[in-house]
Amino acid sequence: MTTQRTMRPLLIAASLAILGLAGCAKKETQAEAASQTAPPQNPMEIDLDQDLRSRVKLGEAQWAQVGATLTVAARVEVDETRVTRVGSPVMGRIASLSVREGENVRAGQLLATLNSVGLSEAQLNFLKGLSQKLVTERAVVRAQQLLKADVIGSAELQRREAEMAQATAELAAARDELELLGMPAEAIEALERTRNIHSVSRVVASSSGTVLERRVTIGQVVQPADTVFEIADLSHVWLVADVPEQIAGSIVVGMAVEAQVAALGNQTFSGSLTFVSATVNPETRTVRARMELVNPTRRLKPAMLATMVLKNQTERRQVVPLTAVVREGNVEHVFVKLDDDTFVLRPVELGPEYGANRVLLEGLREGEQIIADGAFHLNNERRRRAVRGNDGE
Repeated sequence: MTTQRTMRPLLIAASLAILGLAGCAKKETQAEAASQTAPPQNPMEIDLDQDLRSRVKLGEAQWAQVGATLTVAARVEVDETRVTRVGSPVMGRIASLSVREGENVRAGQLLATLNSVGLSEAQLNFLKGLSQKLVTERAVVRAQQLLKADVIGSAELQRREAEMAQATAELAAARDELELLGMPAEAIEALERTRNIHSVSRVVASSSGTVLERRVTIGQVVQPADTVFEIADLSHVWLVADVPEQIAGSIVVGMAVEAQVAALGNQTFSGSLTFVSATVNPETRTVRARMELVNPTRRLKPAMLATMVLKNQTERRQVVPLTAVVREGNVEHVFVKLDDDTFVLRPVELGPEYGANRVLLEGLREGEQIIADGAFHLNNERRRRAVRGNDGE
């Protein structure tokens, strides 16, 4: 009897312990089942709380008139139609130089002088021609007098008149030669009046502009074919770009262009293409294109680097703001609204920039709402939550 009374509490305690263990096992089984049936959180999704809502702005892809653009490197060059190469008209030795590189000169200004044997010979031929003409003129006057006195016949007068005509032509040719050799008209008149030969030849500017290059020094012997000075009018310059062969087929004369010159604080110049080469450079596989710029203040200087943006005709396209685009794994994404509080990071295909927008090519349906501003901060918060969730597990 005593034994039964002692065993009863022990049996009750054992039963309760078994029931407790069974309950715990049931709860663990229910928890496991619940964890298996609950969908896992998508790491590309994020729920907005009140703080995040205040930091972002909703919107959607907009339709806009955009144009395809092409950005290429460019450089400032001299307008080749405004370049003058000045040479010496005769062979000679440089005696003096009157200008230096970078100086502005006007048409007819003296640039250099040189001593020339050829000029002396040309002056001597001119003086001989002048003397011969005077002789033939006197002979004609004398023949006219003799003809009147019936001393000579008319044939003799005609012969002397022919000689005078020939001497006149030879004198004119000698004068033209002096002019071609750079001798000014007043110098030729002085030579005719004084009969004094000067062997100094003048090299003068044939047009106004800036001396880009001086290729001689004092004492140097130059030939008529040599370029002594190079002068350019820099009031107009070219902006030249070498367009890659693969995209050169889309550029044409008249295409709108915007250019920025870094040395001038990225000042923008607008215009259009005035030339597109008909051939491809076989070494660089590029096509030369250019626009013309007015340069009254001479701020644009040859060899300055620039950026040229070529613009095609506009077309109606969907665009999204730059502030809506985030980059994940070298793929561009935007946050798309799923419901009132949930947004998902969706990959999209985007085209070139157009102002503060990117052209939308693929990835969004019309009317879908996106995070138009604040996507960068929202993506940082999404990453932070994903890391914290992984640490919690």
